Amino acid sequence: MRRDRVSEIIPAPCDAVFDLVHDYDRRLTWDTLLSQAYLTGGATAAGKGVTSVCVGRRSLGGLALATRYVSFDRPHVAAVEMINQPPFFGRWAASIKHEPIDGGSSKITYTWSFEAKPRLLRWLFEPIMARVFRWETRKRLRALRDHLAR
Repeated sequence: MRRDRVSEIIPAPCDAVFDLVHDYDRRLTWDTLLSQAYLTGGATAAGKGVTSVCVGRRSLGGLALATRYVSFDRPHVAAVEMINQPPFFGRWAASIKHEPIDGGSSKITYTWSFEAKPRLLRWLFEPIMARVFRWETRKRLRALRDHLAR
């Protein structure tokens, strides 16, 4: 299983960043990876046990990952696990941790792990998927930073 993390300093306090990241009505205003993002099961706000769907941009295959929040401790950390079986992903999970920094800023750390499928091609797919996901995650967090700086 591959694991990685990316951090970014955000010019806003933890609660504002946490709220924006988990607000699916505003998600597409900053998230450069997604073409769609929504909560399922009648949920109106993210929280532990709530499920969501995030659909990647068409240029990245338009894959939809359905996830369930397994942790939700505002404004410190939230974690999700994949609950569907999209192409190329056997398992996927992520957490987003927020830490306050003096002066009203915060540090966001996005940590993820995944396992590619099919098993016989993991050796080929996982290094490629890891590079793409790291690149896209950096881009997303910079876009989040820039959005909150405006």
